[in-house]
Amino acid sequence: MLNILLGLIGPNDSIEVVQQYLKKYNDITCIPIECLTEEDLNKRVLPCKADITMWLCTGPITYGIVQKWGGISDPIFHIPFHGSAIYSVLLQLSHEHHIKVNEISYDSISLEEFKQVLQETGIKESIEYIESETIELQKLIDFHYRCYEKGFTKIAITGHPIQEQLQQLGLPAYRIFPTEISVDSVVSEIRRMYEMLHFKRAQIAVQIIEYDAAFVGLPNTAFTNDKLHELELEFTKKLRTYTKKIQGSILTIAPGRYVIFSTRGFLQDITHDFTRKAEIASFNGLNEEEKICGIGIGHSAYEAEINAWNALLQSREWGKGSWAVCFDDKRITGPLGQEEQLTYSYISDEIQAIREKTSLSVATLHKLKSIIKKRSSKEISASELAQYMQITTRSARRILSELEVNGLAHVVAEESPRMTGRPRKVYKLLL
Repeated sequence: MLNILLGLIGPNDSIEVVQQYLKKYNDITCIPIECLTEEDLNKRVLPCKADITMWLCTGPITYGIVQKWGGISDPIFHIPFHGSAIYSVLLQLSHEHHIKVNEISYDSISLEEFKQVLQETGIKESIEYIESETIELQKLIDFHYRCYEKGFTKIAITGHPIQEQLQQLGLPAYRIFPTEISVDSVVSEIRRMYEMLHFKRAQIAVQIIEYDAAFVGLPNTAFTNDKLHELELEFTKKLRTYTKKIQGSILTIAPGRYVIFSTRGFLQDITHDFTRKAEIASFNGLNEEEKICGIGIGHSAYEAEINAWNALLQSREWGKGSWAVCFDDKRITGPLGQEEQLTYSYISDEIQAIREKTSLSVATLHKLKSIIKKRSSKEISASELAQYMQITTRSARRILSELEVNGLAHVVAEESPRMTGRPRKVYKLLL
């Protein structure tokens, strides 16, 4: 069962409308926050943003103000004004005032969106007075009043809480409010995003931590095997405490080198969304600068481990104390903890060229190269490939066939099955 804590931002009247539509969703808890300006956002959103899962703006201009403010890193959605929302207000004006569409000034609606609405309804008049560029309240008020004062328009339609101010200036103004259809549509997007983020948090994460005993910081000391073993035990003890925090498991793979298996969610939290180094208790003789770390995220433990090694290699290049993360889409970011972090794609020109020739994803191509390296052989059958990639034999056969068609693999042998059945092809990969 989903449990989405949704921050609802906008003018109070729009919030009330949207809240009524959201009542039917048992998996959404709505937190209304009336905000019209960046000052409101600083005062009302900042104190509670850590507790909210996602955000919904009641209209496109509120969304623009929130985006410009830039104080929210969680997913932000908005309810667009299109289709039924525009039809309803135009029908009201036509019925009550006999106003034509070209006698109205508009904001918060794009010209292309409006053209589509007019085309669908068969209205041939062109729209001249529409402001969709600015999100500043005073500029929008000035735009509508200028059009009205010069006699270009008779009424204003606004999607933002400036209706009252326009009416005080003597200008008839109407609001566009979110419709139930629009709210239902954006709720579907919110649910999909929540499920995707929930899945991502459950992705496997591998963390490789490495330190060099030669830089332990005890000058002019010759390290005996006993001393190294003592340091190893002490540091492993500290790492086990850290590992418990992220509900992981730890494996020593070499002196001074450790692999920790966990999930993306725990590492994301402890590194503040992969922006800082996690705090790992140290001991006398080992400074933070002696530890480097590579974090890998993947859909499988194998993929995450490969990515962790790639991240570790980058950390080594950055120098002592560096941490890097390699995500499942082959983006590497770091050094964690630095004010300015680099993010780049770990996709070689070779992989890029192959991807352009085939329909295979970058992740699939990296897996193929990793399998070749692990097996120390370029020859593989569909059943073997399926086992390594944890996919069906049919899918593996399709991958190998596509590589063959594009000259990236060719059949070098055929294996006879033990029982009945057709011979199994053995391919040589030319990646």
